[in-house]
Amino acid sequence: MTASRVLVLNSGSSSVKYQLLDMRDNSRLAAGLVERIGERTSRLKHTPLAAGGEAREWNGPIADHDAALKAVAEELAKDGLGLDSPELAAIGHRVVHGGQTFTRPTVIDDAVLAEIERLIPVAPLHNPANLTGIRTARALRPDLPQIAVFDTAFHTTMPESAARYAIDVETADAHRIRRYGFHGTSHAYVSRATAELLGKAPEEVNVIVLHLGNGASASAVRGGVCVDTSMGLTPLEGLVMGTRSGDTDPAVIFHLARVGNMSIDEIDTLLNKKSGLIGLCGDNDMREIRRRIDEGDARAELAFDIYIHRLKKYIGAYCAVLGRVDAVAFTAGVGENSAEVRAAAVAGLETLGLAVDDALNAVRGDEPRLISPPDARVAVAVVPTDEELEIATQTYALVERTN
Repeated sequence: MTASRVLVLNSGSSSVKYQLLDMRDNSRLAAGLVERIGERTSRLKHTPLAAGGEAREWNGPIADHDAALKAVAEELAKDGLGLDSPELAAIGHRVVHGGQTFTRPTVIDDAVLAEIERLIPVAPLHNPANLTGIRTARALRPDLPQIAVFDTAFHTTMPESAARYAIDVETADAHRIRRYGFHGTSHAYVSRATAELLGKAPEEVNVIVLHLGNGASASAVRGGVCVDTSMGLTPLEGLVMGTRSGDTDPAVIFHLARVGNMSIDEIDTLLNKKSGLIGLCGDNDMREIRRRIDEGDARAELAFDIYIHRLKKYIGAYCAVLGRVDAVAFTAGVGENSAEVRAAAVAGLETLGLAVDDALNAVRGDEPRLISPPDARVAVAVVPTDEELEIATQTYALVERTN
């Protein structure tokens, strides 16, 4: 096929992130963000990367996702990269929740749209926005293959022993209650890139991936296949995050409802938006937390210690799940940029073969790199994630197979 470009769209409730890539060499031709859709102060920032051009910014009202994507198309056209280009092979859409139905990238048709819509009750904050972006893009280019790449797909390989909650089976099945996991495109990309960093095939390597951003998740990947992950039915379970609590005794909800007289919606808001680091110390930016710690702020230090304690528990647990661990890979905003978090997360785990070299850990860079001592039994790596490239790669591979 001659067309080699893929437009990657990530549609949020009030935003659209996008990248245009050329899959012949994985180069980025353009990237941008539309935010505050539906407000009078909407903003579009577009960067033409191929020509080395300067970023362009536009501020004003953008009524809806239809208007947002049309604005994106206009910006791309200014650089000769319009959606009508014969070189555009497909549009790849990030879809957060694919349930058990979607285990791989999927060509979008009406039946696929209906199933994504059916999954809205288990992803009420994400799937509706993803659907809006898909429908708008299909209307703009109905002749072009549109591919859904699901955050949950990489985790569908988990065994039932890891995916099932220990609740009544009939109730769980009736309401699709199980552990799905998220950040799957990141975990897939990073686990594969870590194997490449070690000079091995993914099938030869067992990796613990730590995706640490405002949202955070861990995964245990055996031979390129996910066998466990920290997020569950929703992205609330697992690690301490920027605003999410992570693992919490479910009875906390009952207690807050009965004793605190809080509604379900209030508790939902508390656990998802007012907990985690921001609930513990009032900040969810790790850089600010570290600055406060350096100034002797005890509340910030406690928040950091709780964050690290939970992270260590998952590292240890996944060492047990995998049996043999070849590498631990840190990725995403905090994982890639906070040497303090990386050092603290493996401190005291020397008996598991984990250690970091302080000098290597202090180095900043955009390329995958090892930060463990040369003689370490388990490699510790920093691997910048690239979810857009992963979505584009999966999208293009599917289009090539089906043409």
